Amino acid sequence: MALELGMDLYSLILLSVGLAMDAFSVATVTGFGLSKIKIKDATRMSVSFGAAHVLMPVLGWFLGSTVVDLISSYDHWVAFLLLLFVGVKMIKEGVDGDEEINPEEILGTMSLIMFTVAVSIDALAVGLSFSLQQLPILIPSLFMGAGTLIFTFIGLMAGSRTGKAFGKKAQILGGLVLIFIGARIVLSHNGFAAIFAAING
Repeated sequence: MALELGMDLYSLILLSVGLAMDAFSVATVTGFGLSKIKIKDATRMSVSFGAAHVLMPVLGWFLGSTVVDLISSYDHWVAFLLLLFVGVKMIKEGVDGDEEINPEEILGTMSLIMFTVAVSIDALAVGLSFSLQQLPILIPSLFMGAGTLIFTFIGLMAGSRTGKAFGKKAQILGGLVLIFIGARIVLSHNGFAAIFAAING
């Protein structure tokens, strides 16, 4: 089992859950802001996040340290700017009027792409760490994708049910929290950098 997975099953599950937490946070806040979301929209976002968490580690594994190190110098700012853009958009829509919120305003193609990139950039570094340790990546990436898909769906549905009681105020709060999540990614970047510097050393 350890040979196929690249690490023991328990560690792989913990890694998958940990990697899914940014996606879970964003999904919960998004659901909270929307207050009403269809299963179709929740599935669409969950599949997008999950697929990205399969592809990004594999991409990081193949790109190697040179390219990933270059990207890591500004990836946290990319994530922050994307979440800032969507967060400001949610706040603006929450302030403007009392009409029912349309999920397409938040989960439209462009916003979904921004969300997906923002929450999956760290998965590149995870793929790199597996490459440096000469561990296989395919099966671990499937675990990461599955964990992210499940937590994203749960977060969206839980956030949506909670947000129903707050209406537009929930969307404003959701936008603020998205911006906070982006800021946390920037502030925690030095911690990630130290970990991967230790791996490279």
